[in-house]
This record gives sequence, structure tokens and C-alpha cells, in this order.
Amino acid sequence: MRDESGTAVILAAGEGRRLEPLTNRRPKPMVPVANRPLLEHVVEAVAAAGIDRVVLVVGYRQERLRNHFGDGDDWDVTIEYVEQSTQLGTGHAVLQAEPVVDGPFVVLNGDRIVDADAVSAVRDRLRDGDAPLVTVTAVERPRDYGVVHLDGDRVTEIDEKPEGPVDTNRINAGVYGFTPAIFDAIRATNTAGELAITATLNDLAGSGEVTALGYDGRWLDVSNLWDVLSVNAALIHDSDHASDAPAAGQRVGDTVTVADDVVLAGNVRVGPNATLSGATAIGSNVSIAANAVVENSVVLPDAVIGPGAVVRDAVVGGNARIGPNATVVGGNATVVVGDAVHRDVTLGGVVGDNASIGGGATLTDGAVVGDDVRADAGVVIDGRVESGAVVRRG
Repeated sequence: MRDESGTAVILAAGEGRRLEPLTNRRPKPMVPVANRPLLEHVVEAVAAAGIDRVVLVVGYRQERLRNHFGDGDDWDVTIEYVEQSTQLGTGHAVLQAEPVVDGPFVVLNGDRIVDADAVSAVRDRLRDGDAPLVTVTAVERPRDYGVVHLDGDRVTEIDEKPEGPVDTNRINAGVYGFTPAIFDAIRATNTAGELAITATLNDLAGSGEVTALGYDGRWLDVSNLWDVLSVNAALIHDSDHASDAPAAGQRVGDTVTVADDVVLAGNVRVGPNATLSGATAIGSNVSIAANAVVENSVVLPDAVIGPGAVVRDAVVGGNARIGPNATVVGGNATVVVGDAVHRDVTLGGVVGDNASIGGGATLTDGAVVGDDVRADAGVVIDGRVESGAVVRRG
């Protein structure tokens, strides 16, 4: 099964619990940004790098991935699927590709968007026999990722989300180059809990076997709900499709204000005097009623924004309903995810799939409403509302 153009293994089996409720019904790589799934942007980078064979490691809600990507013809690649039935870590995920890989291969994460240059650079170095490879990039908050320590171009350690002092802003960019020798190395790795690929790389780094490859191009990561908004904005601003001709079936009246950085999918209906602005992506079959305001938001397919509603800095799930004159306030918030408290993040609110927010209701900064929630008219929602709940006044 060797292919001279190379093989890319994309890890797309994860659930993405920090993105709940968006991942209750879809795997994390299928969360849409700029009206397309995260994973689609990754596959496009692989294809643009000249690699035409893709192995997708799938698991959680895998039918969503298989149905969307099929055999890969729409992206000019051949896609094969291998299953990670239980999510036991990234190293374990890579190991699932062993039966279909017999030569050097590139590994990418299905939820991190990089330029094709990162993929082709790793592929080209593999042709020179330089493996294992780890791409390294610089970020503003290295503590949130795997901090990479170097000796020249050799990796000495990858420190995952360090708690102590950090003396470098260089992190693991999540694009790797391996030969089949990595499979035995993974099996030889002893760890407690999940088997991360970085644990294997740290073992190999101890004997000077891991090479770093610098990368300073686009690197977009979706780890938390507010990242959906920032990555969506980055993709819209990096492209020119926001000003393209209207998609099929759009009904947007002359009195509607649509900013240049707004992306509208097909069959979107926008009522009179509505305003759409601020790096906003509106999915297919969405209806936005008269006088509504939608700003810096991601609205998934089939949602309805009622007349006079104001939705700022928000993610609105599929088939959700925002009632007349309801408000998602927008702005910076403090959001608790598990045991972690994240302060000063831009997130007006999240409304899950099939949720219904009554007329005149208000979501305060950082509110997260689960799937299938029913919120009465006029309620104020603060914090997190679990899926299926009913929120009543008083």
C-alpha cells in the first residue's frame, strides 16, 4: 500500500468533551468553522501538499465523518478509514494505522488547521530519511500546549501543559513524520492512563532520535468553545470567499446590512433591516428574521434567529431557535471547563442543537445552553444549563 506521493494519517477519533454541547452529536473534527468542518480544512492542506492518500483514524460518532468525506474524491484524495474503538490516546490512535501503512507517513491532528507548507515540509524531510520528526511553532500561551525543549534541532523533551515556569514559547505543532518503526516504539512505551504519542517521542528523545522542524505559518487550534469563534474569524479573514457571489437559494433583501467578513451558506434567509457583521458564518438553511443583529458568531445549519434578536460572540447550534428580542449579550467572560477557570475569554454564549430560547430571554456572558433545552420567554440564563433541561421564569 505504499504510495510515492506519501500517506497522511489524520487523527479524528476524539470526542472533544471541552466543546460540549457542540460535540454531543458530532465528533470534534466535524465542528464547523467558516461553514466547513475543521477536518475539511485539514484534508485540504494535505491535498494541497501533494499527498493523495489519507488514512482517517475514526471512533466517536464516526458515521458523521464517513458520510461527509466518503472515499475522498471531492478533495482529490483517496481516503481509507481505520477505527480506534476506544479513545486511549494519540499514540494508541497512530497504532491503529499500522495495518495500512508500510512506508514513511505524515501524522496530523484532525482538529488543528495548518498550511500545506507544514505538511509538504515534513513529507520532503521523510524522503531524506529524517524521522521521527516533530513540527515546532511559537504561540502566545505555550503553557496550554506541549512545550518543546530543544538542543539545536534535536528535541530533548515535550512537556505537556507544564505547571511550572516556562522558558520558551515553542510548542508541538502536531504535525509529525514517522516511519513504521514508530509502531514498535509506541508498543514499548509505558505510561499510566492514555498512551499519548508525545510519551513515545519523549522516550525516543532521550537517545537523541527526534528532530524538530520549525514552522511559522498558520496554526489554528480549537480546544475550547471560544476557540470556535477565533478560528472562524481567522479563516474568514485569511480568505476572500466572504465577498463571493451569493450561494444558491439565498434570500437577502436590499435593506439587510451584510459586512464583508460574513460568510453565508446556501438557502439562508435574512429579513428586512437585519444586520450581519464581525466575522460571522451563517450555515445552510438558517433563517434570520427582521431587525435581528448577528455579530462575530457561528450559526449552524437550520437555526432560526427571531425578529429583533441580538446575538453577539455566540455559537448557535443546529436547528436551535432564538426567540424574538432575545439577547446574547456578548463580550468577555469567565468560563469554567472541568476544573479549569478561564478568564477574559470572548464568548457571549453557546446554544446547543435543537435548543429553544424564548422571546425576550437573555444569555449573559459565557452562558452555555445544552442540546434540547427549553427556556421560557424573559428568562435570564447565567452559567451552564445541562442538555434537556427546562428553564422557567422565577
